[in-house]
Amino acid sequence: MKFKKILSGITILALTVVTVGCSKTENNDKEKVEKTVSYPKEINVTYVKAPLNVPSILQKQDDLFGKEFRKENIKVNFHEITAGPDQTQALAAGEIDILHALGGTSAIIAASNGVDLEIINTYSRSPKGFMIVTNDDSIKSAKDLVGKKVAGPKGTILHQVLIAALNKDGKSIDDVEYLNMGIPEATAALSDDSVDAALVAGPAALKALNSGSKMVTSGEGLVDGVIVTAVSKTFADKYPEVVERFKNVEKETLDYMDKNNEEAIKKVSKEVGLTVEETKEMYSWYDFNIDITDKDIKSLEDTQDFLIKNKMQDKEIDIQKLIYKNK
Repeated sequence: MKFKKILSGITILALTVVTVGCSKTENNDKEKVEKTVSYPKEINVTYVKAPLNVPSILQKQDDLFGKEFRKENIKVNFHEITAGPDQTQALAAGEIDILHALGGTSAIIAASNGVDLEIINTYSRSPKGFMIVTNDDSIKSAKDLVGKKVAGPKGTILHQVLIAALNKDGKSIDDVEYLNMGIPEATAALSDDSVDAALVAGPAALKALNSGSKMVTSGEGLVDGVIVTAVSKTFADKYPEVVERFKNVEKETLDYMDKNNEEAIKKVSKEVGLTVEETKEMYSWYDFNIDITDKDIKSLEDTQDFLIKNKMQDKEIDIQKLIYKNK
């Protein structure tokens, strides 16, 4: 009788374990269902090929993002929006999800103004690629720009180069007649002598130099020229796997560039209208490593200090909180 009671107790315990096990399995299955990955119907990405954005050019030409998300029937749309303020405005309006190649200055200014963005990774660093050029032989340094007309895009790394160069020579932006215009317009204005100097980058800079213009200074020693890839926080929170896969395509692109450098240079040279040799020369100015380093963070913090000091930014933000972290 005592043995039957023990056996009965064992049976009840076993049933309890099975029931609990079933309950845990059901809960796990429920959690798996709850964690099912959701995908957007489309991803809207900016396409900025200048100054020499090799990764973006290859990604668009070879439809690398499209191939990555084809299985989920996600359409990837490229939008040619090149000016930083226009890019961040489109992101704030929900028209763009990922800003692929956004100036660090534009990212900081936008975030300080309430645009809900996060920096996924760095895109490039190219202090040598940002220049002040002139056709006036009397202009040999930034201090010689005093009283002169200087044209270029406001609120950008180029603008930062100009102010930093002037400050280094004990001058300020108020000492020049600054005209806010895009790189193509600034280049044209320099060509027809409407301005004394122009802020140019990438192929425009190389073409200006090859056409007889001379470099007053580059960004080397003045700025790090950090360009970033940023995402709408709303999009990142809703589709974290998409963001991670986007980053994976970026890494695969860089791997391709390393292993097939000659082929990549040829593809890019046709797109930007430079010879293979010119493209090679410019390519050497760039660091496309996407990993955000401590130096990058410090550079962005220094950029923020610069923007505030020069009254281009009012509200200080925590740069560390801008960095995207996969949830």
